[in-house]
Amino acid sequence: MIKFGFKIKTRSGTVVENLIFAARDRADADRKVTQIYHNCEILDCRELQQTIKEEGFDLESAINLINKEPGPRSPEKN
Repeated sequence: MIKFGFKIKTRSGTVVENLIFAARDRADADRKVTQIYHNCEILDCRELQQTIKEEGFDLESAINLINKEPGPRSPEKN
């Protein structure tokens, strides 16, 4: 699914920005917007860039995650 960011003008004239819809393509995203906001005018639409997620979790990723976590602190000695 691709995320699309919309800026629309509702039928009452209110401008709504930063509407985000996930859809298969632009046409599907437009359909979703018009289902929720009847008789709206789409002022702007942009495809939002998504971060690429790793497919799996390997041993190196687990070690890196463990190393990033702060460990328990030992009591300080005077």
